Amino acid sequence: MANEKQFPMTAAGKLKLEEELEFLKTVKRKEVVERIKIARSFGDLSENSEYDSAKEDQAFVEGRISTLESMIRNAVIINENELNKDIVRLGTTVTFVEVPDGDEESYTIVGSAEADPLEGRISNDSPIAKSMIGRTIGENVKVLTPGGEMEIKIVSIS
Repeated sequence: MANEKQFPMTAAGKLKLEEELEFLKTVKRKEVVERIKIARSFGDLSENSEYDSAKEDQAFVEGRISTLESMIRNAVIINENELNKDIVRLGTTVTFVEVPDGDEESYTIVGSAEADPLEGRISNDSPIAKSMIGRTIGENVKVLTPGGEMEIKIVSIS
């Protein structure tokens, strides 16, 4: 187990995962078991779509529980108060513009466990974050994305 992947995350991100895990274990798991019980009462399981659906949900819930337990067990908490705000790194919020004439965009760089681009949090494993990590305000950075190369300029770090 010494080789398990570490999951960098904020304290808030870990709390969110713990809450999801608790919900899955105490609420969702029981709901799925009840659905399986009801579907079994319908008789022949070989042609029982309700049973098949409930079993698929059960497999998903159990898989997600296992994933969350691993992520929480291997969490590495980022202390946001100790971050150097002069350099882009995990836990910082970066504002940048696409060169030459893009709109300003801001993202917080987080671990993959709490990434949510629609909420302004991108994974440190994403191409744009990888390109910006270690850079400073005012630097132009080339980013290799699946859609091709783009250039951005770092405007601020907080």
